[in-house]
Amino acid sequence: MPHDETPAPTQAPPQTQTLNRSSAGSSAARLPAPRLPGPVDAGPAPWLLRLIAVGLVLAALNLRPAITSLGALLEEVREGLHMSGSVAGVLTSVPPLCFALFGVMAPRLARRFGAGTVVCAGMAAIAVGLVIRPYVGSTAGFLAASALALMGIAVSNILMPVIVKRWFPDRVGTMTGLYSMALALGTALAAAVTVPLTGALGGNWQSGLAVWAVLAALAVLPWIVLVRDRTPAPGQPTAVRPGRGSGAASASGAAEGSGAASASASGAASASGAADARSVEAPALRITRSRTAWGLACFFGLQATAAYITMGWMPQIFRDAGVPAGTAGVLLAVTMAMGVPLAFVIPRVAGRLRQQGPIVVVLGLCGLIGYTGLYLAPAAGAWAWALLLGVANCAFPLALTMIGMRSRTGAGVVRLSAFAQSTGYLLSIPGPLLVGVLYQHSGGWGLPIALMAGLMIPQMVAGVLAGRDRTIEDEC
Repeated sequence: MPHDETPAPTQAPPQTQTLNRSSAGSSAARLPAPRLPGPVDAGPAPWLLRLIAVGLVLAALNLRPAITSLGALLEEVREGLHMSGSVAGVLTSVPPLCFALFGVMAPRLARRFGAGTVVCAGMAAIAVGLVIRPYVGSTAGFLAASALALMGIAVSNILMPVIVKRWFPDRVGTMTGLYSMALALGTALAAAVTVPLTGALGGNWQSGLAVWAVLAALAVLPWIVLVRDRTPAPGQPTAVRPGRGSGAASASGAAEGSGAASASASGAASASGAADARSVEAPALRITRSRTAWGLACFFGLQATAAYITMGWMPQIFRDAGVPAGTAGVLLAVTMAMGVPLAFVIPRVAGRLRQQGPIVVVLGLCGLIGYTGLYLAPAAGAWAWALLLGVANCAFPLALTMIGMRSRTGAGVVRLSAFAQSTGYLLSIPGPLLVGVLYQHSGGWGLPIALMAGLMIPQMVAGVLAGRDRTIEDEC
């Protein structure tokens, strides 16, 4: 107020001073309280978070049955489509190839349409692909329909950690464990019940494969609601775009700050500038400069190699050792089922640790012991080796958990998830084919099992590197 420029008035009586002070205080009390820059985000409704959790579980249940159900009926599919052995061998490597190629599309699609919309479309693609591929009547059509379903799986694979990070930032380990457990359950369920389910449907392999489209169609429903919802996710800034929000914040700070107008304006400008910098910086990350990103990609690729070798060749290893065919299938189901409880426990434990290297080493040692047992006494200790290899295969939920922990922003998680999974799946493509070549030319399982065990060593090294307490933003 410009009172200093007027002559000093005569001293008023004490009573008048008291009245003036009280009057000034009452007028100040009537002034509106300063507003904080930007709107206050109350967070999403509890029902929405519960719906997202249900959607995550249903989506995860559909991320593997397209693969394991086909493995259970591969011989019938080959005979029905007159498929050669070489084409059938290529078919076992199609999943990681599709995951690598289509997974690259996920970040761009998520930025344009939203992660929930893309996952909803992915579930629909899985349902359509599964329902049409048994009835196309040709090998080329079967491969094309399979690729459609695998495309939906690929983009959903990439965006699962992103959705967890976005909507459950304080429960990354718990929610990752929940959908990883559902993923393992879907994998084991399809491996265990596809053959008896086919028999119950009249022995028709087309019906046995197509029935899994029902589960995928069910998974579309919760994501439809999420696509229509526009509630900001927890921790998502409402005004981070350059030129929007920051100017209003500065103006309101200057208008209501009185004598502190310049300080409020500079504070608002710096805060909005920091938000804008974060929004611009995240998509511009050069993720290939991050050792942690490369460590995660290698770890993901090596664990995927072990998983696809296990799903494709473990029953044959046991059958060649004298284990009955029915028992060999059950042993594979046991290996896959081990991921149901451990996929929920391991991410929660990993989320509480600053470094996940010790868990990586424990899982790797279980794999080494399991492969050693397969080499020395495959039939005598078959159940023990199946359990140990099931524990080792739980490196997958651990890798997903580390993806969510190795970036500070949602945009960073999108890029890291796409890079680690796409690069990892590319690295995993030669594994199952190489095992088949070694088995064919050596006439036994000695060399292939030695290869499987040897891959555990670089997997542990890459996992320890990826599990260090740092983020990709620190390295880029």
